[in-house]
Parts: sequence; structure tokens; C-alpha cells
Amino acid sequence: MSACEDLAVAPRDIDPRPPADGCADCLAQGRRDWVHLRICLDCGHIGCCDFSPQRHATAHFHDTSHPVIRSYEPGEDWRWCFVHEVMG
Repeated sequence: MSACEDLAVAPRDIDPRPPADGCADCLAQGRRDWVHLRICLDCGHIGCCDFSPQRHATAHFHDTSHPVIRSYEPGEDWRWCFVHEVMG
């Protein structure tokens, strides 16, 4: 069993719903100043990383308790568990 149960059961990928060309929350605010994008592996929400001014991926975790995100950057497939603070 993995040291992180959330990563062990999370999918490797998910289709975003709806398709997004950036951070859903930033776009709703009329912003495009994100640095990197992350996708929630529970619901497909696209949020900006913690290097971005608004940190919407982390805010989404705090609002929903969805534990695992994946990088939404081209060529990256790492995942992160907010609960256990581990990468997988």
C-alpha cells in the first residue's frame, strides 16, 4: 500500500469539465496572470499554482477537500496530494 492513500486511488489523468484554456477562477475574474496550471483529479477544475498571485488550485482544495491535483502543463504528469503533502 502506498504511503499516501489519496495518490494510490487517484486517477493519473482526467478530462477537464468544461475544457479550459487557463485557470477557471482567474478567467472568471478577467485575469490571465497565472504562472502554471493544475487540474483537480476529482472534478477536473483547472486552477493556478501557488506561484501565481491568486493560488486558485490550493483555494479549490480548501473549498472542496479534493486531495489530489496534477500538473496541467505540457509534458508534465506529476501529481500532488494536499492532505499528505507528497508528490506521486
